Amino acid sequence: MKTTIDIRDDLLAQATRHAERSGLPLSAVIEDGIRRVLSDRPSSDHYSPPDMSVGDPDDPDPLKSYSWPELRDMIYGDGVTP
Repeated sequence: MKTTIDIRDDLLAQATRHAERSGLPLSAVIEDGIRRVLSDRPSSDHYSPPDMSVGDPDDPDPLKSYSWPELRDMIYGDGVTP
């Protein structure tokens, strides 16, 4: 398949020199680089963030008694304090 990509001049020059030294066409060097990047990817594309929970999930919600405007004011420091 033929495609067009933008590559920094210095990186293309390095790839071209590598291709010449190894006797490979530039396209083979680029394909090899893409294969290496893809093979280094983690086995799972799914990221699970670490559990950073604080407190007991069974405890009552301390913010439940506040309205949204009150919560917004607490967050931005404009008024009500718990």
